[in-house]
Amino acid sequence: ELIDLYARRKKSKGIAFDQDTFEQEQFENDFEYILTLDQNRAVKDIKEDMESDRPMDRLICGDVGYGKTEVALRAAFKAVMSGYQVALLAPTTILSRQHYYTFFNRMDKYGVKVKLLNRFISTKETNQTLEGLKRGDVDIVVGTHKLLSNSIKYHKLGLLIVDEEQRFGVTHKEKIKHIKVNVDSITLTAT
Repeated sequence: ELIDLYARRKKSKGIAFDQDTFEQEQFENDFEYILTLDQNRAVKDIKEDMESDRPMDRLICGDVGYGKTEVALRAAFKAVMSGYQVALLAPTTILSRQHYYTFFNRMDKYGVKVKLLNRFISTKETNQTLEGLKRGDVDIVVGTHKLLSNSIKYHKLGLLIVDEEQRFGVTHKEKIKHIKVNVDSITLTAT
């Protein structure tokens, strides 16, 4: 099944995201720190992959606090500026909430709609977010395994970011693999 899945991924045509915009440059200049050489290389490589029409599958590995999230933020912003949605999957409610606030705080001034889905979000808010994803009103959704539910329908998903994939179970990993067939993906890990 894995061989078949990766063969389909290899044959499928991916999304060729737009080249960087003025807004992308502004967004990146908002970062209050200077990127490390490794971060710069990772951002450059990811952008090249995103601009090609082959589905991207990148692993970003680094210790806690070394800037993996900033690399993911830049990729997510690029996807949204190209008219696509982004899903960020985290293994715990605490981590999903942390990512949500980071993404919201960095992107809100650019009009990017970021929503959170986890067990602490009310049914009403969850339903509104699901509807917004389907209509295309939500640009980025951050959440736990709820993002792997069959009830989630995206208007135009272009990028999947998975944080600490090794902390998900076998069933969840299978669903992640199937989502990754036609969209670009980034896996973040500190291990």
